[in-house]
Amino acid sequence: MTAPSLSVVIPVYNEEDGLPSLFARLYPALDGLGIPYEVIFVNDGSRDRSGALLADQFAARPDVTRVILFNANFGQHLAILAGFARVRGERVVTLDADLQNPPEEIAKLLAAMDAGADYVGGVRRTREDSWWRRAASRMMNRLRQRITRIRMTDQGCMLRAYSRDIVDAVAAAREVSVYIPALAYTFAHRPVEVDVEHAERAAGESKYSLYRLIRLNFDLVTGFSLVPLQMFSVLGMLVAVASVVLYAIIIVERSIIGGLLEGIRALWDRDILAFFLIGWTMFGVGLLGEYVGRIYQQVRTRPSYVIRAVLERDVDDEPRALPLVEVAAQSAAAQSASARSAPAPSASGQPVSDQPVKPG
Repeated sequence: MTAPSLSVVIPVYNEEDGLPSLFARLYPALDGLGIPYEVIFVNDGSRDRSGALLADQFAARPDVTRVILFNANFGQHLAILAGFARVRGERVVTLDADLQNPPEEIAKLLAAMDAGADYVGGVRRTREDSWWRRAASRMMNRLRQRITRIRMTDQGCMLRAYSRDIVDAVAAAREVSVYIPALAYTFAHRPVEVDVEHAERAAGESKYSLYRLIRLNFDLVTGFSLVPLQMFSVLGMLVAVASVVLYAIIIVERSIIGGLLEGIRALWDRDILAFFLIGWTMFGVGLLGEYVGRIYQQVRTRPSYVIRAVLERDVDDEPRALPLVEVAAQSAAAQSASARSAPAPSASGQPVSDQPVKPG
């Protein structure tokens, strides 16, 4: 079997309505590139018929299709990491399953890599999203650029291309709360961006609620910068200095000037200032908790994801289903860099059993 030069990783969660359209457009677009490729679908614990549709597609195109089946929902970025641990191509493209980023645009990303880029980010030319999602995205882009060294015009676009070296570095990072485009950017030598088309969701609904978007941006900011903690420390020092100065003014007023600064004293005596300071204190405690929580998640050494089965061809070109033996920790994903010619390792670092089983 010819080794693919391109791997396309697609996380899937409850996309049964849109998968037929995705199959109908994705494979012709990749066939038209004229290069060996593979498509790795990662079913992230879907509760609809997505898993069955992916199994049917594997049966229809086993030469270029591989399917990873999670036993639960672990999140989009962990699903992509599971795909990164199994890619065979020297170039890797990530793509959402909702067809908002057309698969026909993959050629643009590969052209940028042909020009020397090792990281290509997609920038949606016109966004077919609600106004509040566009406004929130612009605000978080500006905030993230000021706090971190990561320069991404469109952090929400998952249509991106990476060199194999970057993919291996991301898989070896062993981070629990991870935002892949940002982490990959830190490993890139020559990152570039290209404009890509964006369409309305073909079917189904977005899996990102407002809370999940806020949670994602918290992970993005706290995962790549200590600036929030440093800013809060500076703010604390400024408030402390201002308090001392204000106390000095009040003491002088009471002792010498009399009632000329009665307004300042009244402001200090009001409860609103106390509530203001309490609010900032609570915010600081919560911010500190974000960092402590990340440390807790990192050191408790729980599996990042559990793989129920893998549908792929073996070395004899025979389709097979790999059994439930993969209890994944991201730490083992780095082994793909040094063992590309060996049998695909499980996420725990042990070779997968060759006994075919019927996928669950």
